[in-house]
Amino acid sequence: MKRLLLTFSLLAFAVLAFGQAKKPIIMVVPSDQYCISRGYKMEFNNQGLKQVLPDYKTALQTDPDLRLVITKMGQIMADRGFPLKDLEQELKNLEQERAESSMLTSSSSGSEMAESPIDALKRVAKADIIMDLDFEVKRQGPQKYIVFNLKGLDAYTAKQVSGVAGAGSPSTSASPELLLEEAVLSHMDNFNAGLMRHFEDMFAKGREVKVQIKVWANWGENLESEFGSDGNELSTIIEDWFADNCVEGRFNLSDATENFMKFEQVRIPMMRTDEKGRQRAVDTRSFVSDLRKYLNGMGIPSKLYMRGLGEAWLILGEK
Repeated sequence: MKRLLLTFSLLAFAVLAFGQAKKPIIMVVPSDQYCISRGYKMEFNNQGLKQVLPDYKTALQTDPDLRLVITKMGQIMADRGFPLKDLEQELKNLEQERAESSMLTSSSSGSEMAESPIDALKRVAKADIIMDLDFEVKRQGPQKYIVFNLKGLDAYTAKQVSGVAGAGSPSTSASPELLLEEAVLSHMDNFNAGLMRHFEDMFAKGREVKVQIKVWANWGENLESEFGSDGNELSTIIEDWFADNCVEGRFNLSDATENFMKFEQVRIPMMRTDEKGRQRAVDTRSFVSDLRKYLNGMGIPSKLYMRGLGEAWLILGEK
């Protein structure tokens, strides 16, 4: 009886712990190729270089087939238990945020800290996975069929974690969304299995993000300045903090100078326990906010700036 009670208790604890974990959130977007090839595009100035990027708003407002196909793809994923973010609604949220935001200028480089529209959309939506969908309805005599390419991209790193491509069967009367449903259903088990392998890796090894440390030019100190009772260089103090707080100490300091540190493949925990003992989800902002508080305790003020969902800049010297 005691063994049975112990087993039940462990099972209940496991269910409770899993239930508190952050669930993957999906957002379906048309691929860059789909948008740009049909003229749904806009030019974006990325630190002096012109980039052509998809214009989702125009695409959704002028392409009725796209709206139907995205809605159907979202429904297919929702039926399999994945929570969804609606692209059109997130675009509206982004427009509202833009109206409230202000520009920020880097004192070290003098250049604007530009954020692409796509990064901004990911940051506002905070989806875990971007489902990048490309499709084309083709004709074969009186019949139509759909060719599709579906990629699951980690919203934090833009790395592809799952994918499937194929073509549906010809039909004389089916609408685009029904053609898509018929074409993708037989592939969804493999596609979702790829997503779940990625999530399991994140829960075991942490979510991968990027962090950059910069210095305001008017601060009077830099990353080689010495702080603390041991007189360690600030760069060493920051690197030690990452070693202590990343999952299994996993990170890569890919570049560093006296005014700059670039951390890649930073594995942050998915969950943490706050001061009141509650389990809270961790994202890039909250992780780097802990570093900002740690440095502030040493008399080092800083400004936290987000670039998309998976990258944060911490600029030392002032808020």
